[in-house]
Amino acid sequence: MMTRVAALIFDVDGTLAETEEAHRYAFNRAFSESGLNWTWNQAIYRQLLKVSGGKERILAFAPDASPELVAGLHSRKNQIYSKMVASGQVSFRPGIESLISSARAQGLKLAIATTATRANVEALLGARKAFFHTIACAEDVRKKKPDPEVYALVLKRLDLTADKCLVLEDSPNGLTAATALGLKVIVTPSLYTRGQDFSAAAAVLPDLGGVTLAQLIDLKG
Repeated sequence: MMTRVAALIFDVDGTLAETEEAHRYAFNRAFSESGLNWTWNQAIYRQLLKVSGGKERILAFAPDASPELVAGLHSRKNQIYSKMVASGQVSFRPGIESLISSARAQGLKLAIATTATRANVEALLGARKAFFHTIACAEDVRKKKPDPEVYALVLKRLDLTADKCLVLEDSPNGLTAATALGLKVIVTPSLYTRGQDFSAAAAVLPDLGGVTLAQLIDLKG
């Protein structure tokens, strides 16, 4: 079974790490520093996560916000988030580090397909950035998930067909984006996506703790 998969493609937020509470805190702090009385509690943020992209979420919450305000808030939020990551407040989900190590040892390519900003992705990956053959982020595409553009870009960069890849995702938007291109997806729901519809996934697991690479590839079918 191992030879049937040549690459693992990872989403980032919610998949590599439970990042969303850190993002929510960073948004709220950026709002407060700017003198805004906006507060995103978990219920509000859960709804906003249906929209891909931080700037897009601000606009979904405040449609009349100026481009300058949105850009400023998003930039400050990213600074706060990066400091949180650097201070060790965000860690990888169970099984992720082991899976990456096993994939590298087996000669599989690793890729990132996310519509998060590159600064946030690189802050989370740190030195692990060097492990990935390609990292496609928000800046690389015109349309964000659930549009499949970011996955199409990653397949092109990997020079692989969909059947040779396995995707790790945590959200319906990511699942929709990947399966649109015929990619098989293993979903590990995160804090904000548990209980949502993942019927199109090859498998749904609580996390990857204790799951071997061979077992994961077997789930691909």
